[in-house]
Amino acid sequence: MRDTNLQQLIDISRGIIAASADPRAVMAGERVFGRLGAAHGSLGAVGAERLPACHHNIEAALAGLAARPSPLPELASAFAAVEAGLHWYRRRNSEGLGQAFADGHGNAMLIGPGGIEERADVWVGATVMAPGNTYPDHDHPPEEVYIALSPGEWWNADMDWTAPGPGGIIYNRPGILHAMRSRGEPFLALWFLPIG
Repeated sequence: MRDTNLQQLIDISRGIIAASADPRAVMAGERVFGRLGAAHGSLGAVGAERLPACHHNIEAALAGLAARPSPLPELASAFAAVEAGLHWYRRRNSEGLGQAFADGHGNAMLIGPGGIEERADVWVGATVMAPGNTYPDHDHPPEEVYIALSPGEWWNADMDWTAPGPGGIIYNRPGILHAMRSRGEPFLALWFLPIG
């Protein structure tokens, strides 16, 4: 059975993405949440671990959601409840991008390989960055939907740098080159990818 807080995070995220003005994000969300509703994965076996970038930055980003309209405070609470069980990791080869980036970012898989719930058909994860960091240009075959949990900016080959604001949605089509960055505040976002 799926953890109650993880299920609450899924349910709230589903509503936020379904309300997006971008039909591509809505359709990608339907693929993710349809699969999550149809079956549960197995319980993940990876132990929880935090990175330096997690300390203060996650709490500061989530605190910024407390005064926002519902359902953002509820999403923050659900994320805080599951975050203690996450295994945070650095982007592969991040040391080559400078020590500030290596120490100033982290990714975690909530659902997918190495996540709280193991499965191969859906990835749900999170990225945190300390202020003043840019997550480098990258691409991957699956499409992707982000929910911003803090101020931050996104770029992809179809759009200029865009700041959707907390609760905002960003959609990346399959294979598109994209990046994200923090400015003067911590960055926190959830990402959702239907695989295959």
